[in-house]
Amino acid sequence: MSVDLVGFLGVVLVAYLVPGPDWLVVVRSATEHPAKGRAAALGAQAGLCVHMLAAAVGLSLIAARSPAVYDAIKLVGAAYLVHLGIRAVLAARRAARERAAGREAADGPADGPTPENAAKDSSAHGRWRSGFTQGVLTNVLNPKAALFFLSILPQFVHGGGSMTRQIFFLGTLDVLIGVAYWFALVTVAARLRAVLARPKIRHRWELTTGWLFIAIGIGVAVAA
Repeated sequence: MSVDLVGFLGVVLVAYLVPGPDWLVVVRSATEHPAKGRAAALGAQAGLCVHMLAAAVGLSLIAARSPAVYDAIKLVGAAYLVHLGIRAVLAARRAARERAAGREAADGPADGPTPENAAKDSSAHGRWRSGFTQGVLTNVLNPKAALFFLSILPQFVHGGGSMTRQIFFLGTLDVLIGVAYWFALVTVAARLRAVLARPKIRHRWELTTGWLFIAIGIGVAVAA
């Protein structure tokens, strides 16, 4: 097997350093709870595995050559991002109203902006499932991830061996690099939890990330 590892690693590192929807999902999850952040990171990489397998068997090629399929995937992904954003914005506003009415403690909840979210994520299983699901859906519904495996990976594959095997090798390397990067990012983001536990800062964080999700989703939909 002969692949251009140096060039490939350079492209992958740059791609991870550019924030996207998966970056926002992982960071938001990590500031709620480190375990949820790690689950979101693993989910995001699991979503990439789906695209890697699809590229290896040619399914991504079909989607890329069919504008209707490609646009449908983009629109579904955009709708999901908008959904996440609306949930965050509504949760932030609901928490602010409850604090104003004196129904919340002065410091606010540590793991989520509302009692509803705190109850939902009170168990380790609930946090893991929520974070992993969001991570998976964010990348599975991102056609740019599919096109990365379809168009970028073959540029670093040589004709001396099986293309499918080389794509699997590079794709697996991409996923492993991503896991290491996301886990490091989760560690940093988790340290911000104490700051974000302050009600006013938490409120601004939820509104900002919520509106970012909505803006990204609308941008994807408009570009479809």
